[in-house]
Amino acid sequence: MEFYFVQYVIGLWLWFGRTPLAYFIASVSASPYNTFDGEGFPACHNVSAVYHPSSVDEMVSLVKSAAASNTPVRASGKGHMWYNTMCSDDPSTIIIQTEGVNGISDFTLSGGTGSVVIEAGVTFFELADYLHARGASMGYTLVNWNMTIAGAVAMGAHRSSLREASMVAAGVLEIDIIDGAGTIQKIPRDETSDTWLAASTSLGLLGPIVRMKFKIYDDFKVYAQQKILEEKDVLDGDIYGLIAPYATANFWWWPYLRKFHHRYYDVVPSNISEQEGFQSTFSISKAEADIARGLLDSGKYLPTSNMLAETIFYGIWSAPNFHEKTDDKAITNWPVYGWNYDVLIGGLYPDQLPEWDYNLHGYTLELAVPVTLANKLLKRVRSLFDDELKKGIVMTSTYRSGINIKFGRPYNDFLGQVWTNTTDGSDWSKGAIMFDFPTYWPTAGDHLRFNEPFYHNLATTLINEFPCRPHWTKNSRDVLTQAVKNLDTTHLARFRAVREKFDPNGIFKSVVGEIIGVM
Repeated sequence: MEFYFVQYVIGLWLWFGRTPLAYFIASVSASPYNTFDGEGFPACHNVSAVYHPSSVDEMVSLVKSAAASNTPVRASGKGHMWYNTMCSDDPSTIIIQTEGVNGISDFTLSGGTGSVVIEAGVTFFELADYLHARGASMGYTLVNWNMTIAGAVAMGAHRSSLREASMVAAGVLEIDIIDGAGTIQKIPRDETSDTWLAASTSLGLLGPIVRMKFKIYDDFKVYAQQKILEEKDVLDGDIYGLIAPYATANFWWWPYLRKFHHRYYDVVPSNISEQEGFQSTFSISKAEADIARGLLDSGKYLPTSNMLAETIFYGIWSAPNFHEKTDDKAITNWPVYGWNYDVLIGGLYPDQLPEWDYNLHGYTLELAVPVTLANKLLKRVRSLFDDELKKGIVMTSTYRSGINIKFGRPYNDFLGQVWTNTTDGSDWSKGAIMFDFPTYWPTAGDHLRFNEPFYHNLATTLINEFPCRPHWTKNSRDVLTQAVKNLDTTHLARFRAVREKFDPNGIFKSVVGEIIGVM
């Protein structure tokens, strides 16, 4: 009752006091603000209000009012997070949910390149469809279909490529951010500027991104190909040589079966095939979800269930996870051809839902190291699996596509995973390998995984033995805290200096910012 009285008072103050903003409140809740996984998976603990503005001006007004009362503010797109690190733990925090601010304008395309202006809440789907209808694309600066483009830029999102500039921020020409006074700061791309180097992976700590000017290209078709490799041929092979020649490429690792899927993509002539392939990593039917959940829940107690699950998932993933877009029929043979955004990203199949809507959830761990250390990293992970096997404990992948091994071309900004000019003594100039290990979240009991200590030992070992840089939304507070020692202190100091200019009162704070010491 006390909570709702406080909300009532805040609402009156907003209406009669500084500015008439009360009508922007779409929901007020004592509950946490959740990740895309929904109830029980908080991105922020116990926020005071969630706002759903429909324009940039409304976002500006919200920030101005929050600044006047020194109220913590966080902008949120699709909630593409796995852990409770998006906000600080201050219960007075408000959320500005951006999906209703989704204008697209100023489209230009000439001579193969051009630009477009997008607002805070534009999702990948919205932009991709808009561009495709006009014969254009984002090139390789792509992002998961269930994310806003601004959120992807703020969190340093990336695609898997050593050849192409595929980090999402690499396609940004200009960023508009609302600073801590409620003023829009326009930040043009300038890689000699500390302001730009902070803004292109800002973690939202400079303020909400409200607009971006984005580089675009003529639309084009690509192929997707996948080969099965023996584990030893990757661990002892030329990993750089398997990835770098292609526009984008990655591995899916099946540690129990000791095999890899090698997936790679590149450009093809638009008339090579009439096929219009459409990829889905997350679509699933209710029957499939029920079977998978039952099997994986039993894997909390029985390693044989996890062994069976990996074997089944491996078999499913060996076939293309693509449908023909024109009739939704499954594509059964490699290679697959289609428009770049359909093949490289795709989305959901018609009449299917993402796995988390069927109560299939995951833990994540993602750490980046220089690609020159790729073999050493994967061999070290293999040795940790083998150490468990020596104790009679069989460890597996419990994710439907195995362990995702991604790659990133060098891209310089202060808080990104693939910057090059750092003081850690490692050579990042050829790019990074990202070890992305999703694992099943059991619905039963305490939700701990089979042999839970293994996962914590794995993270600690890699952070202690390699110059690991964390992904900002795929690691727990504990992992982020451990990884701070591997971050460049000079870059953190320069980022903090920019943050203090944008937000001197610290209203855009988060747990991540607190952990890495830039608040």
